[in-house]
Amino acid sequence: MGVAPVFSNIDNWVNKYEHSLPEELAADEPFWDGIRNGYRLKPDYINLENGYYSFLPQETLENFIGHIRETNYQAAYYMRTKRFDDKRAMAEKLATLAGCSKEELIITRNTTEALDTIIGGTRWQTGDEAVMAEQDYGAMLDMFKLVAARHGVVTKIISVPNHPASDEEIVDLYASAITAKTRLLMVCHIINITGQILPVRKICDMAHSKGVKVLVDGAHAFAHFRYSIPELHCDYYGTSLHKWLSVPLGAGFLYVKKENIKEIWPLLGPNSTIKEEDIYRLNHTGTHPVHTDLTISDAIDFYLKIGIDRKEARLRYLQQYWTAKVRNLPNVILNTPVQSERSCAIANVGIKNMKPADLADTLLKKYKIYTVAIDYANVHGCRITPNLYTTPKELDQLVKALVELAGN
Repeated sequence: MGVAPVFSNIDNWVNKYEHSLPEELAADEPFWDGIRNGYRLKPDYINLENGYYSFLPQETLENFIGHIRETNYQAAYYMRTKRFDDKRAMAEKLATLAGCSKEELIITRNTTEALDTIIGGTRWQTGDEAVMAEQDYGAMLDMFKLVAARHGVVTKIISVPNHPASDEEIVDLYASAITAKTRLLMVCHIINITGQILPVRKICDMAHSKGVKVLVDGAHAFAHFRYSIPELHCDYYGTSLHKWLSVPLGAGFLYVKKENIKEIWPLLGPNSTIKEEDIYRLNHTGTHPVHTDLTISDAIDFYLKIGIDRKEARLRYLQQYWTAKVRNLPNVILNTPVQSERSCAIANVGIKNMKPADLADTLLKKYKIYTVAIDYANVHGCRITPNLYTTPKELDQLVKALVELAGN
């Protein structure tokens, strides 16, 4: 197999464009061609399924391999000496990027582990209620089913419209499910199956006014678009780092607002010397792949070199580039809001009278475009998720396919 050339000096490349505004660079193809050169891309298909796993650029990959070699070289010595300090240093760097205190963030293996720590660790009483949406990630809904069976928790499930008229429509939906028995509300920062960004701060403020804590599923938000966790006013926040930050598989994080830490039961028995108010009481996971944790720093460095605002502007541009071309076509169904502030890179598209699985299969076999089919929770189509290395020409192939399949 041939190996694509590695773009080895991204710093110099980005510096050439340091005076360009993110909005100007969003459609500057020569700039993004330079970024694309830093990835090794499989030529068999156009990958538009980056929402599951945004694989590493070569620079981060080489650093990851270096960490594997070094931890293998130092072995038990490293694991018994530097490991704990290094993990805390990685968590602190994440906390800085997230805008929160280092005392409020721990590294987990993924979003599921992070959110399960809160769902499973809440001190439930029989009859307590939890509010969520049918569009939430299945693993989280499964965890609520588990606490319902174990503790007698009652789940109240709403359905988020694909095309809300306003923020207030969404806030009111969640508010309508809250009662005097509600303990916890879970909400997606960005719905993974449609790419819709929800008004999380407004939902949190509403829930808090009713005495309800809020858990935010940020699996697809972190390093996707700019925000800080404290500005969301949430109590808990979980995310995965193998998605938009392009960390190797096996890392995420959990944020717990400081005053809530002691209220949560650990999923695994903590060291008895750790105080109740210390978030590391929730972070006993045993021996794990430390080289993944070490690569978090390299992935953050790469992300900051690209630029937070540059990345967001490019991702939003790519999504709107293709959705604008098909949104009003007969037989094409877009399950993502049209307003730019309600989405970023992710969108979902369907073809009338065509099953999502058939659409995904046809896109891959006939047009060499890889996507994922979504067929539940009032969403019937394929999730389309480009990344920084995606080109408009590749998205033109998607548009061509959709036009043909819709009979236009």
